[in-house]
Amino acid sequence: MNTEENTPEKDNFPDEEIIVEGEGFSSPIHAVAPMAAAEANTPADVKRILEVALFASAMPLPVGTLRQLFEQDPGPEIVRRLLDELRADWDAAGRGVELAQTASGWRFQTRAEFQPYLDRLKNEKPPRYSRAVMETLAIIAYRQPVTRGGIEEIRGVAVSPSVLKTLESRGWVDIVGYRDTPGRPALFATTRRFLDDMGLRSLTELPALPEIERMMELVDTTEALAPAATE
Repeated sequence: MNTEENTPEKDNFPDEEIIVEGEGFSSPIHAVAPMAAAEANTPADVKRILEVALFASAMPLPVGTLRQLFEQDPGPEIVRRLLDELRADWDAAGRGVELAQTASGWRFQTRAEFQPYLDRLKNEKPPRYSRAVMETLAIIAYRQPVTRGGIEEIRGVAVSPSVLKTLESRGWVDIVGYRDTPGRPALFATTRRFLDDMGLRSLTELPALPEIERMMELVDTTEALAPAATE
């Protein structure tokens, strides 16, 4: 006669109790078997997954990258439509966070009107850019690609190297080529990061200079920046 007991497998006890003890602490924890990844069976599922991915990302995500979230590609048109719906959902809720489309993709960001409150949490005040920096950036943005000589011709004064250095170190301006003229002067243009920081999708959305000044004061300034240049 076989007297061996039929002991249940450990996997049959998903709620197995584990005692965790420590200094001044003793508590049971229920070890629950991990759930399988949920399938995106409906548009609502897809929209929730897009929302989670954008929340978890520190950088804007383009539609092409977001499509990689799904085993069965929903296609660019459906993703764009659901992103528009998700943006409308957040706008309708009146929250302090909004879903925005930038040059690099989609991202969640705080609304501009709440930036003064966030500034109170910063240990250092954001750098103040000089008028020379502001005017130089505006000229590059609206006349790009443009040489340093072209900037000086428009402004009517010489452009200090420190002005261009400030914009380059911030990642807003870069050299994109050289003009085929004597001396081969460098051609300056704005970068994708400039558009992202300003919350713009393309250069066609560029506002007037006063608005650019306001937006520059609201961008994230937690990174190390070069001192504001002066004329």
